Amino acid sequence: MALTIQETACSDGAQPRSIRGYAWVIFALTFGLLLSDYMSRQVLNAVFPQIKAEWGLSDIQLGALSGIVSLAVGILAFPLSLAADRWGRVRSVTIMAAIWSIATLLCGLSHNYFTLLSARFLVGVGEAAYASVGMAILISMFPARHTSTVAGAFFAGSMVGSVMGIGLGGTLASQFGWRSAFVGMAIFGIALTLLYMMVAKPSRIEGEKGQATGIMQTESRATVRVRHVLRDLFSSPVLICVYIGSGLQLFINGGLLAWLPSFLNRVYDMPLSRAGGVAAIFVLCGACGMPLCGALSDRLGRGSPRRKILLAITYNLACGALLFTAFQFRAGSAQLTLIALAMFFSAGIVGPSGTMVANLTPKAIHSTAMATLAFAFNILGLAPGSVVTGVLADRLGLAPALQLLPLASVASAVVLLIGVRHLRGER
Repeated sequence: MALTIQETACSDGAQPRSIRGYAWVIFALTFGLLLSDYMSRQVLNAVFPQIKAEWGLSDIQLGALSGIVSLAVGILAFPLSLAADRWGRVRSVTIMAAIWSIATLLCGLSHNYFTLLSARFLVGVGEAAYASVGMAILISMFPARHTSTVAGAFFAGSMVGSVMGIGLGGTLASQFGWRSAFVGMAIFGIALTLLYMMVAKPSRIEGEKGQATGIMQTESRATVRVRHVLRDLFSSPVLICVYIGSGLQLFINGGLLAWLPSFLNRVYDMPLSRAGGVAAIFVLCGACGMPLCGALSDRLGRGSPRRKILLAITYNLACGALLFTAFQFRAGSAQLTLIALAMFFSAGIVGPSGTMVANLTPKAIHSTAMATLAFAFNILGLAPGSVVTGVLADRLGLAPALQLLPLASVASAVVLLIGVRHLRGER
């Protein structure tokens, strides 16, 4: 997801042509690995119906298979990001990609629920710190004036990868069975990992000492003083409200990303291949909404943190209202259109929340602050969203469970309004 990134990259001076070309090659490979990351994560959602039918699983068990990845990411992103800074970022990226690719292959070789759940956990272990470490590599290779552009383009890969995982996974599963969907994603990841190993040279990217160039040296000193870092990460009620409110809103994304293919299969009687394709369109709506909502916040909320938070609240409530209205209709084009519109606003808060966190924390710990925000996204939103929706689906049915998701938007809006009350000096 697109987050504000600290602009502490290379100097704005002109880079040699060979360096610029190499930087774009690394960008392409790093972007490709982000696609693999999210393809491996989201392919499961396209094959829920087949796994449920073969093993007789409950919706709670299916939700756990999806949520355990986000849980692992949320818990491990912070410590693994710190470890990558010490061990070397290029080396760490290679190890991460190898872990999630092999784990995805193990998903396809699983023959019972426990082995599949264990393999999914390993997928989360591999993916936990990839986005933050990959972004750190990229901002060290491009001039600071291009950092926002590079960051936006890179994080767009999360939604594109989700679409590819759901769409291609559904197609492979319908033709060759659900295990082939995992194997296909694994082959793609392993091939990219090997290519990255051959092209990305730590000495060229990070220098002789394995430290990424362009990263301010004050960052390494700041990370040593853990108490000071924690104090700055939670320095104000506004900052805490942004963390919590943003995480609660992403609860909706966790539920919809996990269960839309199954909803389309059960309610609309769509075959897996078509259900995956339609769900992928919904995800693309979310992918379009993230940068557009962020751009609108930058234009209308420039210089006013209060306006930016109020715009984020507007996005959240629009998502909740559209989603609630959608499930008042019978199955049909009107319902699907409203769900697509709700998806457009569902992650609109990501840009404003990233900006707020960057504005409220010291530059020296921006990367750590973004990791904290990502933790909130996963622990409060993406991970429980899929699991809780599965629990409710077992008791109420899938459509009624999805109908309750807008409550997360209301809760998020309330928390952010509390944050607005603590802002001072803004009009």
